[in-house]
Amino acid sequence: MPVTISRDAYASMYGPTTGDRLRLADTDLIVEVEKDLTIYGEEVKFGGGKVIRDGMGQGQATRAEGAADTVITNALILDWSGIVKADVSLRDGRIAAIGKAGNPDTQPGVDIVIGPGTEIIAGEGRILTAGGIDTHIHYICPQQIDDALHSGVTTMLGGGTGPAHGTLATTCTPGPWHLGRMLMAADALPMNLAFAGKGNASRPAALEEQIRAGACALKLHEDWGCTPAAIDCCLAVADDFDVQVMIHTDTLNESGFVEATIAALKGRTIHAFHTEGAGGGHAPDIIRICGLPNVIPSSTNPTRPFTVNTLEEHLDMLM
Repeated sequence: MPVTISRDAYASMYGPTTGDRLRLADTDLIVEVEKDLTIYGEEVKFGGGKVIRDGMGQGQATRAEGAADTVITNALILDWSGIVKADVSLRDGRIAAIGKAGNPDTQPGVDIVIGPGTEIIAGEGRILTAGGIDTHIHYICPQQIDDALHSGVTTMLGGGTGPAHGTLATTCTPGPWHLGRMLMAADALPMNLAFAGKGNASRPAALEEQIRAGACALKLHEDWGCTPAAIDCCLAVADDFDVQVMIHTDTLNESGFVEATIAALKGRTIHAFHTEGAGGGHAPDIIRICGLPNVIPSSTNPTRPFTVNTLEEHLDMLM
């Protein structure tokens, strides 16, 4: 017989529903569920004695007849478009639909069909949101992939060749051979990976061959010599091949002050790292470039003040 259960009991079994509010992790950010696309009393849930069983929440439809490959049940979707509780259908490894999952032969309002060939991921009590993108990765070891996934990061952009000194200091994968090996290694990892070639060159040929070898971007770094000539050449090649350039500027001002770098940019778009000034770049006024319309600025983990990495890593970054 149908019964009425408490709101707490419902949330513990099927996740929060319309009007429920919850705190995001250990922050002071509170979100409220705006809409619930599942139907009360017709929710689908996997497990012994539960709903997704043959003839109940699971129908007889084949994949060709529209059954989902995978369904994430009762997930709380956090998106720019709203905060919605729903079931999510996956087909061919991609999101195919958001709505109410189940067996249309026995349940009302079903727009995601669960069949014998459907796998289930339990989303009750969990948040489903877009994966993060990390744009500053030193590819030192494959264990970084696990750490990133556990943090919700699904795309990593950077450079490196493994435990090499060039990789430890700069986010560059230099040269066609290294790019080829890193692209091969990436095939085995469950992460969207992109590799930046080394952009420090005063002539274009060596930069062009890296892009042809698969570099998605070029990285200029002071440890390789971030001169105005290298900056100008790198940006010119990037414009020709329609790729992005990232820069870590000249902390010691050996080849010019911040004004020289700004002049070398010639108004071209660039992504600048460590623009707070603590992690490298023209001392003491690199932060000036944050005011330029063609510069996309960013800070990076070890140079965010008052965080757990500050004491351990700040001295190395400053020196």
